[in-house]
Amino acid sequence: MIRLRADRRVFAAAAIAVILCLCLFLAGTVRSLRTENAALRSKQKDLTLLADETQKLKLKIAATEARKSLSKVDGVVLAVDEVVKSLGVGQKVKSVKPTGTRDRQYAVEEEAEVQFEKLSMNEVVNILYRLENAPMILSIKKATLKPSFDSPSLLNVSCTISLIKPK
Repeated sequence: MIRLRADRRVFAAAAIAVILCLCLFLAGTVRSLRTENAALRSKQKDLTLLADETQKLKLKIAATEARKSLSKVDGVVLAVDEVVKSLGVGQKVKSVKPTGTRDRQYAVEEEAEVQFEKLSMNEVVNILYRLENAPMILSIKKATLKPSFDSPSLLNVSCTISLIKPK
């Protein structure tokens, strides 16, 4: 009988020790899972931000692709002429000189030096806006704005414009 009580006590102590070890193990596991969960939530926030940026870039690429497919002009001179004529400032163009072409990996870039005389600031803004939103890929490489000698309120504009066409 005494032996049976001692066995029960040993068995109860062993069961308590096993349960205590199991609780300690589970507490450590829960702690590590919480830290892992926090790290994964942080990564999820970062990936959500990246997904938003990726979506914005995809929209920009789609818009550029649409502009690329609308381009029906053969050269940068015709493209500049089309933009200038749509604004009605064709008589203020002093010269359009093609400066050359460059072959890129996926596109051909044609450049031209364009000079305007006696433009108002509003006309300059309209030209820049039309170049930016033209149905073709036009890029302004450099631009120089100087006041006109005859009238300081008017500007003489010289800029390098390039037309980018896909191969």
